[in-house]
Amino acid sequence: MVSLQFGYSGMYIITMVSFKHGMSHWILSVYRHVVAALLIIPFALVLERKIRPKMTLPIFLRIVALGFLEPVLDQNLYNMGMKMTSTTFASATINVLPAITFVMALIFRLEKVNFRKFHSVAKLIGTAITVSGAMVMTLYKGPAFRIIKGGGAISHHASATATEPSDQHQVLGTLELIASLCGWAGFFILQSFTLKKYPAELSLTAWICVMGIIEGSIASFIFERDLSVWVIGWDSRLLACVYSGVVCSGMAYYVQGVVTRERGPVFVTSFSPLCMIITAALGSLVLAEKVHLGSIFGAILIVLGLYTVVWGKSKDRPTDLGKEGHELPTKDGTKSGSEILECIEINDHTNHMLKKGAGNTAPLAPRS
Repeated sequence: MVSLQFGYSGMYIITMVSFKHGMSHWILSVYRHVVAALLIIPFALVLERKIRPKMTLPIFLRIVALGFLEPVLDQNLYNMGMKMTSTTFASATINVLPAITFVMALIFRLEKVNFRKFHSVAKLIGTAITVSGAMVMTLYKGPAFRIIKGGGAISHHASATATEPSDQHQVLGTLELIASLCGWAGFFILQSFTLKKYPAELSLTAWICVMGIIEGSIASFIFERDLSVWVIGWDSRLLACVYSGVVCSGMAYYVQGVVTRERGPVFVTSFSPLCMIITAALGSLVLAEKVHLGSIFGAILIVLGLYTVVWGKSKDRPTDLGKEGHELPTKDGTKSGSEILECIEINDHTNHMLKKGAGNTAPLAPRS
């Protein structure tokens, strides 16, 4: 998960550079999933040919929804919001993702809150702090400064245009970023449910990429009437498609699926502050972006809220995990750790009752 944050940071910078060279975010979403599908499908066909479950209509409909939530809804809204704000600001808003995921997990009963336990209430408190930080970033800008001094890879005029948005664009871009995070959180939740019925991560990743290509192409033809936008050259636009397809679609979908099955969707989203720090440094160095004081204050609140949620989540393991149903079944059909502990407790209780019953039973009278 730590390595993925470095990968995401690189994608944000490369993607923003490609946008400055005329890349359409609709076309980028389609091409990156073409690359990811070409990478993942051979591995899925070979490595999971014996364990791949049978495809059913309910599973297929879930895959269709997954292909819309992340490849189409999340990625395009996020890129639209990033163009209206900056890569640093956009990466900072990703820290709201765990709070949104936690709220959705509560709704779908993947998480529970016990108000008698402090660590459980801490998850709600952390969510409130995270939302407050997002509001500070949106409503308060403050003075701007550069983290790392020096020229960027883009011209000063272009970077100034991209990193000094108007207040109207700042608010609209933030709303688009928050909406994209809702789609991303919904993707994690639905992926968690889908893996219960279709426990083949590579095959599921391949299906998501294919559906992302189909649904993304339909959306692209609707919103991009100029067919020339589909033509890209040997420049940053091609690099953005290949890099994001290999690292952030192919590898990320698979790794996140595996970790989601083992630790749950909230844990997957708990590494986003690292991405924010890396992106802020790269954005200042490569794109000559400036950071506003309000963004820093908001990011601090978001990170504090994030790790309050993660701390409360960590206290759920291992005792509360089996009771609350966070842990997903293992791929080979064997019992998970919490199920084994529960069976041991039941057996111990049964043995204790048998011994107690044997001690209270009067001896049988001998036959005459």
